[in-house]
Amino acid sequence: MDEKKYDVVVVGGGPAGLSGALALARARRSVLVVDAGEPRNAPAAHMHNYLGLDGTPPAELRAAGSEEVIGYGGEVVTGRAETATREGDGFLVTLDDGRAVRARRLLVATGAVDELPDVPGLAGRWGRDVLHCPYCHGWEVRDRRIGVLAMGPLSVEQALLWRQWSDDVVFLAHHCPPPSEEDAERLAARRIPVAEGPVTGIEVTGDALTGVRLASGEVVALDALVVGAPLTTRSQVLESLGLKPVEVELGGHLAGTRIAAEPTGATAVPGVYVAGNVTDVRAVVIASAAAGLAAGAAINADLVAEETREAVAAYRDDMRTMFEEAAWEERYRSRPAIWSGDPNPQLVAEAAQLPPGRALDVGSGEGADAVWLATRGWRVTGADISATALERAAAHAVDAGVADRTEWVRADLRDHVFPEGAYDLVSAQYMHLPGEARRTLFARLAAAVAPGGTLLIVGHHPSDLVTRVRKMHFPQMMFTAEEVAASLDPAEWEIAAAEARPRTAVDPEGHEVTSRDAVLVARRRA
Repeated sequence: MDEKKYDVVVVGGGPAGLSGALALARARRSVLVVDAGEPRNAPAAHMHNYLGLDGTPPAELRAAGSEEVIGYGGEVVTGRAETATREGDGFLVTLDDGRAVRARRLLVATGAVDELPDVPGLAGRWGRDVLHCPYCHGWEVRDRRIGVLAMGPLSVEQALLWRQWSDDVVFLAHHCPPPSEEDAERLAARRIPVAEGPVTGIEVTGDALTGVRLASGEVVALDALVVGAPLTTRSQVLESLGLKPVEVELGGHLAGTRIAAEPTGATAVPGVYVAGNVTDVRAVVIASAAAGLAAGAAINADLVAEETREAVAAYRDDMRTMFEEAAWEERYRSRPAIWSGDPNPQLVAEAAQLPPGRALDVGSGEGADAVWLATRGWRVTGADISATALERAAAHAVDAGVADRTEWVRADLRDHVFPEGAYDLVSAQYMHLPGEARRTLFARLAAAVAPGGTLLIVGHHPSDLVTRVRKMHFPQMMFTAEEVAASLDPAEWEIAAAEARPRTAVDPEGHEVTSRDAVLVARRRA
């Protein structure tokens, strides 16, 4: 995977990262998830409040999520992303083993670390019977003896909240000042006693917490201990991009740090998104997953916008250059032959019964139409912007034995003027120019038709844009025969046909489909 480029590299394989990766993989993006395997909820036996998956072990959710991402074409690897640097319009992500990958966008969902108090034995019980969130663990310890370890002003609110799950709650003052008079009254009203003094250790019997020991030597009997520890965001990769964590306060209490971001997950660094605990200290599993999904959708929308801008620039460049001599020369020189060598079917259908005379074939290319007319007795002028195409056309005429009935004119049809009334047949097969340039050309072609002569204009009908044919997709260059007919003076012209004429074509996958030509056949009144 060294130096491989992905649409998105997701750093972190928890609920936020995997949900974002899943959304992106289903959006047909190339996605790599880099996971260090250090989820915040690793000590917990089960997760809760995830609709439909309540009680699922966290590791099972991550494993299932990884399989789903892989099933949609994403990749998941084990490793620690250490740095990310901006390179051009993307990022280079370096892993701890020296591997490096490139990404157009980054989703960082590295989570956070609970900063547990320095109480002997506490860290070893974290996520088991040392808890933090009543919505994650309250049901499991309902009606049990619960101690709430004071970590700051918000701890009183925690004690009052946990009282919903048990009427046996103790407030452990620890190193905090005694509750204010108002808070003491609130705790008393809810029958929550206050245990003064620092907690110096955890009491465990067998493999279960049985209480905490105070500095006084007293043991407070408990079945669960609640610790509202602040979260420190895992921000190493983000800091390498200049994104620094900021402190988060809840109720005047330091709740941890986060990387600031918009609701979509977008950070101050364009192209870098965050989701989960790295930006939201309050996010539980289901909230992190939802944030990952939102960030994934935002990243995909960002990429779509970028791709659209690039497509518009390329489209405008095509529109600017595709009619220039250099572009046509490059196209013809790229292959020995561009066209089939057969005359266009609408020309054959309309001209086969016409008496030979002088014909003008504009956009004559490699000369198939002009040579076909010449073999039927016409004297033909073929006009094209490409000298290479005209050289091939002249050689084709020699091979067909009609060189003496053909002449070749190199001309930019956007400004070349043909002699008026000089041709008995003027044929324009698939001459697609933008609006005003096309109308100007068609007016000049009409003026070149002699009295009694025929004007034949054929193009790809606009209805082809919504079929599987899709030979071209420049809507402003498409036209209908009716539009061309409307530009001709009825006093001078008789419209023999103005229609969308169906014919069989083959789509890019080789399937037979119906294509339609815009066909105008007009006779100039004598």
